[in-house]
Amino acid sequence: MKDHVFGYVASLIKPSDFPFDLIEQKAKLQNVPIMERDGIAFLKQLIRLKAPKRILEIGAAIGYSSLQMASVNETIHIVTVERDRARYDEAVEHIKAYDKHHQIELLLGDAFDIAEELNSKGPYDMIFIDAAKGQYQRFFETFTQHIQSDAVIITDNVLFKGYVSDAQEASKRLAKLSQKIDKYNQWLSSLPGYETIIVPIGDGVAITTQSDQPNEEKEFSK
Repeated sequence: MKDHVFGYVASLIKPSDFPFDLIEQKAKLQNVPIMERDGIAFLKQLIRLKAPKRILEIGAAIGYSSLQMASVNETIHIVTVERDRARYDEAVEHIKAYDKHHQIELLLGDAFDIAEELNSKGPYDMIFIDAAKGQYQRFFETFTQHIQSDAVIITDNVLFKGYVSDAQEASKRLAKLSQKIDKYNQWLSSLPGYETIIVPIGDGVAITTQSDQPNEEKEFSK
């Protein structure tokens, strides 16, 4: 589609209200990456359709996306993890300030270091992967072992500013990272036992569900 089509769709998205407008402003000032407004609107609509009870988020940052997800329904419980201490502290403040501590359980640490603890809090109805992009496949393999049979796995930034499909104007670092994301997309799209579609909204969102194949066919190919 042409750029003007995406611009038209974006113009229809409602402006962010309190407290999300304030968090968005803070994230912009501090150069903290958060999900784009159209991407977060899409994510929230998926949550409305799926109605998950327990969500695992890999990559809390300053708590923006977990607060957005929690706002969809007060019965949702979100377990989220952040390894950066400064961002973790800000997320704690936001969650307490907007009275969502009863819905959002925030853990400090590297997701892989505390994987056993995170998995023990499942099974999850939804997993939202939005952390180190070079580790996407490992996140998927580590945390999809404790999900419900009808769970949805959502991965953000899978088009990465368009560099995944065309990295000619990217720096060497971004081009290398784009190659890793492309490798993940290719792996995910052909993974036995799962079905994936990538939606070109926000920075690219991959939606993955388990197929009807027997469990023994769902093997990760390294």
